[in-house]
Amino acid sequence: MSTPYQGLNGMDLIKDGWFHERGILWPGQAMSLQVNKVLDHHRSSFQDVLVFESANHGNVLVLDGVIQVTERDEFAYQEMISHIPLFAHPCPKKVLVIGGGDGGVLREIARHECVEEIVICEIDGDVIDVSKKFLPGLAKGYDDPRVTVKVMDGAKFMDENQDCFDVIITDSSDPVGPANVLFETPFYKSMYRALREGGIVCTQGECMWLHVDLIRPLMNSIKQIYAGVEYAYTTIPTYPSGQIGFLIGTKGRTEGCRQPKRVLDKEMQKSLRYYTTELHKAAFELPAFARRSILGEEL
Repeated sequence: MSTPYQGLNGMDLIKDGWFHERGILWPGQAMSLQVNKVLDHHRSSFQDVLVFESANHGNVLVLDGVIQVTERDEFAYQEMISHIPLFAHPCPKKVLVIGGGDGGVLREIARHECVEEIVICEIDGDVIDVSKKFLPGLAKGYDDPRVTVKVMDGAKFMDENQDCFDVIITDSSDPVGPANVLFETPFYKSMYRALREGGIVCTQGECMWLHVDLIRPLMNSIKQIYAGVEYAYTTIPTYPSGQIGFLIGTKGRTEGCRQPKRVLDKEMQKSLRYYTTELHKAAFELPAFARRSILGEEL
C-alpha cells in the first residue's frame, strides 16, 4: 500500500520570524514573508493547514507549505479566474466551483446578477472553516443565498450532475497531494460531462515561467475533448515567479473566450480592483517564448 502524500509542515518553514516558501515545483527559488504571529496550524484529513498574520500582506493561508492566499494581493487571482469565464459566457445561470474553499471565487461569482445558482465542492472542510475565521474578506462569498456548499470530491459530484453547469471554475492548489488529480485528463473529462452545451471551464493553469512541461501536455490532451482550449494569465506577487495561468476550455463552441460576451457595468467595475474588459482581452496575449513553448507556435 502506498503512503499518502505528506506535504511540508508549515511551521518548519518559519525561521527567525520569516515564512520561507520552498516547493518541489519551483526548485532553486523561494518566497519569504515576515510573520507577525501564527493564527492556526494543524493537519486536516488531507493536508497541512497554516494561517499566519504577516507584516505587510495581511493574513496568509498556506496548504502543505504553499501559499494559497494573502489578503494583500488575492484579488488579482480571484477576479481573473472568475470573471474571464463568466463574462465570456452570454448568460451563465448555474456555476460550479471545484476547490476554492477560501470563498474568494464565490465572492466574485456573486457579483453577477444573471447567475441563479452557485455550487462549491471543497474536499477539505477545514479550509472553509479557517477561511471563515481568518479570511472574512474572501469567505463572505459564502453569505450569498445562491451558494450551496458540498464538502466532497468534486469529480464524484460532477459524475452525479452531468449537463448541469454553464461555467465550471476549478480553483486548485498545485498538482501535488490531494490536488494532483485535478491536473489529469480524466478530471477534464468529468468537467466536460458536467457542462451544458456552450459551457466554459476555467482552471488554475500553473506558471508559464516554471511549468511548461505540465501545461503544454495537458493542453494537448484536453484539446481532444474540448471544442476550444486557451491559456490566459494574471500577475500576482506572492505566487511563484509572480504569475499564474488559467486553462480555459469550451464545450460545443469553437469561438474562444478572448472577447467578453457581456458588458461590465460601471458600478461593478468600481467594486473590482484588477479585472477590466481590456485586461480580459490582454490576458490571452502571451510573450513569444510562451507562444512557442505552450501553444506550439512558430515565431
